[in-house]
Amino acid sequence: MRGRANHGEVRKSLAFLVLLVFSTLGVAASVETTDKVDLGIVPRPSQVWLSSDSLCPRADVVLRAMKPYDAAARELVAERWNALGIREAPASLDPGVRVWSGTYRSGGDDQMYTLDITPQAVTISKRSHAGEFYAFATIAQLARNVDGVWRLPCVHVEDEPALRWRILSDDVSRGPLPTMRYFKERIRTIAAFKMNGYSPYMEHVFADPKHPLPAPLDGITPAQLSELDAYARRFHVAFIPEQQTFAHMHNTLRWERYAPLAELPHGYLISPANSGGERYVRDLIADELRAVPDAPFFHIGSDEPIDLGHGQAEPLVAASGEGPVYIKHVVQTAKYVIAHSHARPMIWDDAVTRHPELFGVLPKSLVFVNWHYGSEPTYLPYIERIKKGGFEQMVAPGALNWNEIYPDLDRALPNIGRFVGEGKRAHVLGLFQTVWHDDGETLFEATWYPVIYAAASAWEQGDVDIARFRRDFPRAFFGTDDMRYAADLADLGRARTLLQNSPRSAGDILFWSDPFAFPELTKAVDLAALRLAAERVIAHARVVPPPPLHANAAAVMQFAARRYDLLGRNFQIASEARSYYDDARTNADGKHDDLVYRALNVAKYSFWEQRDALLELEPLVKHAWEYENRSSHESSVLERYHLAAQRAIVRADRIDAVTYRDYTLHKMLPAFEDALGIAVRRQ
Repeated sequence: MRGRANHGEVRKSLAFLVLLVFSTLGVAASVETTDKVDLGIVPRPSQVWLSSDSLCPRADVVLRAMKPYDAAARELVAERWNALGIREAPASLDPGVRVWSGTYRSGGDDQMYTLDITPQAVTISKRSHAGEFYAFATIAQLARNVDGVWRLPCVHVEDEPALRWRILSDDVSRGPLPTMRYFKERIRTIAAFKMNGYSPYMEHVFADPKHPLPAPLDGITPAQLSELDAYARRFHVAFIPEQQTFAHMHNTLRWERYAPLAELPHGYLISPANSGGERYVRDLIADELRAVPDAPFFHIGSDEPIDLGHGQAEPLVAASGEGPVYIKHVVQTAKYVIAHSHARPMIWDDAVTRHPELFGVLPKSLVFVNWHYGSEPTYLPYIERIKKGGFEQMVAPGALNWNEIYPDLDRALPNIGRFVGEGKRAHVLGLFQTVWHDDGETLFEATWYPVIYAAASAWEQGDVDIARFRRDFPRAFFGTDDMRYAADLADLGRARTLLQNSPRSAGDILFWSDPFAFPELTKAVDLAALRLAAERVIAHARVVPPPPLHANAAAVMQFAARRYDLLGRNFQIASEARSYYDDARTNADGKHDDLVYRALNVAKYSFWEQRDALLELEPLVKHAWEYENRSSHESSVLERYHLAAQRAIVRADRIDAVTYRDYTLHKMLPAFEDALGIAVRRQ
């Protein structure tokens, strides 16, 4: 309580000082509090006082005056401002604006900062270089075009994060594997929104010199890990290796050399019954730590050990119990990390928390990553369970992007807000926001909206209103005042929500399913509403130029909308083609040839339409994939479009064949299923 009171007094003093500055400069002393000031930036600062001064500094002059300060911060500001059309002012233009950064002498959060912008100066006060960087991240979003001139508002800002750690965990092991260029873009972008940790989830993709077999041909080398670590540190982002060490290791265990290490033949779990597995894991950890020697954390994975005790380790589990065998793996691996680095070991909470009676044997420096992706009214029981065990934890909501055409926004954002909000109130160590690519074809660029919402939720002191965040997002992320991007995100969320009643799992699985196998979907889902929501997004993208910032993310939104639209159309085609064909069959008496040929041709053309729509998507996914990912796995993603298009071609050809063979020659038509060679499940 004493610390909070002192902190409040500091804020009051700073507020008084800014009023004094405004008065000295002849600026109106009236100010607005945070809840009335809408700067439209993400995350919103803790406290903002806004002056009514109309002669605030020009952005191009400020950009030039930033030169003495953090090079990465200047790069971040320049990248955004250059995209908006702001260039550094020439030396001849000198209205006397200066940028100054000083350091607080008292204690406090090392990420906090204050920012004062007046007509004559931009002044930053901070505890550390991280605070200075975040002040510049705020400045980057403040520029506004006023009568053709880009200016910064005259404001006083006090800001600090609610959570110490704000980490993004990216799955780079189940298909999409970023290029070095895109890894860096990902890191730079999360830094711009005040995240301070990046953790690539690795199963087999690390190209360990001691174990060259498992990694893909374009896997992540030790030199690349080191390069990314150095790059991330420039932007005040900790690079945190995340290496599976127990389950989820099939892409290693499928190799015959490593097959003896598997709990089940060529399975998914490294068996604790074979000491070779522990040696293999230690090699990975040692080489990754050597590449990233100053990581604050090292994630040892170890979630979902479903196979444990069903194979080689069955005698061990029978003798000691599943819990002790599992905990032994955790303790050995965590202690190895502790002994060979300054990193704190991290672990997924699911398997460990099933055995709270064994918490006492775990090293207390172990950090639990508390992951729960369901839409639950509260996540407090999970948070309290770990807290009672005496361990620090990070909350790990999901972007709900895996297996999806576009993330399930209507569920993801409320879940993130609730989980992070409860975590803040429980004083957890941080956020560990997860992005997964289980089916291997989802895109990183589709995840920015939930990821940045998580970043805002972890930084801001209170809950982040979703409607407000949606309004702020176009300007903050895309650099545009076009609010139709906010409407597009709402429509993409609505499209996914409309598929909730699908008899088949919605998302990619439903998109690739044969619509003839699920005729009941046409009644369970409002296909017209689905398509109209998607087509509003498509129509917007067709009439506006790409946004100044993150244009590829906008293109991925359009690509997702096209897939939603085609998904709905595929099921319409299945219903309509059957209807037209049945109409032709009804009239196949030799007396209504015009009706028969018309109906058969429409059915055939429907499949051609399907073919063309699928092949029209292929260059879009190819461009999106190659923008962010290495070449491995690209062919398997594109092949789905080829196969689906080929299925449509075959069906069109079958309609053409029965038209001639059965009707033209014999004035009869077989049943629809026989004509297409499909087995349809009747309702």
